[in-house]
Amino acid sequence: MKKPKIFIACDTTNLTKVKKIIFQSQTNKIKIGYKFGLEFMNSKKGREFVSKLRNKIIFVDLKLNDTVHTMISTVKALKDLKINYLTVHISSGLAALRAVKKVSGSIKIVGVSTLTSLNNKDLKIIGYNRSVKNLVSHQAKLAKKAALDALVCSPFEVNIVRKIFKKEIITPGVQIGKKNYDQKRSMEAKKVNSDWLVIGRSVTRGSIKKNIQKLIKSL
Repeated sequence: MKKPKIFIACDTTNLTKVKKIIFQSQTNKIKIGYKFGLEFMNSKKGREFVSKLRNKIIFVDLKLNDTVHTMISTVKALKDLKINYLTVHISSGLAALRAVKKVSGSIKIVGVSTLTSLNNKDLKIIGYNRSVKNLVSHQAKLAKKAALDALVCSPFEVNIVRKIFKKEIITPGVQIGKKNYDQKRSMEAKKVNSDWLVIGRSVTRGSIKKNIQKLIKSL
């Protein structure tokens, strides 16, 4: 199994901290990109900062889930940022997924399956009558039908998804050691067979340089 690539989650509104994360995580031993979510992209200077980033792999994690028209308009509105990856919820529906992919241009559209913060009990409360694994399997089929470029799933569904979806798989809910934060379906990085791992606090808390070295050794 080849070493996965890493997206470091820049989950903060603090520009100084984001600059520190990017500067201190530079390495030629593993491919690294940077994930910016709702928190950062909706902050006062977040969008402007991303618009000026150069020579970095940029993953904008907005998990778009809206009407077809709104999702198309949003993708078009993001094109000036020159981002590489953008997330949309598979639950937005096949028509929306296909429409977004059609207007995405060079942006890779990433389908988000079931959030790693949810488990079978949570799904039942929401109103789903499928297990997480069955639901993610179904979502992977929709992502394939819509010709999406990548799919997000937890570490526990990677092997199921690989049988259905043959493009890139991006996996959050990953940590370096055994410490878990707020994910219910998480796993240590070394055990995850994915193309990209999304890692946040395991890298960004404490010494970033040391955490990156620890991560590389663990893979």
